[in-house]
Amino acid sequence: MSSECSTENATRQIPTFEEAAKFHGHICPGLTIGYIAAKAGIEKLETERDIDEELVTIVENDACGVDAVQVLTGCTIGKGNLIYKDHAKQAFTFICRDSGKAVRVALKASFNIDAVDPKVSKLRPKVMSGTATEEETKEFRERMEGISVTMRNTPVEEMFDVKFVNVEIPHKARIFNSVKCMKCGEMMAESRTRVQNGEYVCIPCYEEYTRGW
Repeated sequence: MSSECSTENATRQIPTFEEAAKFHGHICPGLTIGYIAAKAGIEKLETERDIDEELVTIVENDACGVDAVQVLTGCTIGKGNLIYKDHAKQAFTFICRDSGKAVRVALKASFNIDAVDPKVSKLRPKVMSGTATEEETKEFRERMEGISVTMRNTPVEEMFDVKFVNVEIPHKARIFNSVKCMKCGEMMAESRTRVQNGEYVCIPCYEEYTRGW
C-alpha cells in the first residue's frame, strides 16, 4: 500500500459497516451517518485508510458517527490527525496532505432521520428517560437498526452535500517537552502550561483571574 493518498488503479480496501459497528458497540443512525460520510469522502479523494498522517479528518461533532470515521479513515486523536471542532454539525472534512485536496461531506437539512420511521420519535423519549418497557426498548433498537439499513441503501447525494473545498492543511502532530506542574506534581506538555506566580502549572491547577470581563 502506498503511503501517498492517491491510489489510482489500486483497489481501495474500505472497512465494512460491520467492523465500524463492532468498534462502536451497536448499530444506530448516528454511526451510519459517519460511516456513509467517511466512505464518500475517501472515495472522492481516491485514497485508502491512513497509515501515518497522510490523511486528516476534521469532525464537527462528537457523536456516534465519529467512531465510524476513525475506523474507515484511520485518523485518530492519538495520531493527531483527527481534529474536533465543537460546531454540533453532522459535517466532516477529509484532507489528503500529498494532493492538497479536501472534501467536505455535510448532512443535508432535507434529510430527517425520524421521517424514515416516525415511530422512533415516539419511543425515543421513553428509552432515553429509562421509562420504556423491555418490549419498547427492543422495538426501539430494532427500528433504529432498520433506519440504518434504509440509510445505507439510500444514494449518498440524497443524504449529503459532497464537495471539494479549500482548507488550510493542519501541520503534523508535534511532540513537546514535558514539565512538572508545581502544584500537583504531575507532568504535562510544555505547550499547554500556564504560568502562575512565576511557576509552571497545569490547566486544572491554574486559577484563572478575571474581573468579570
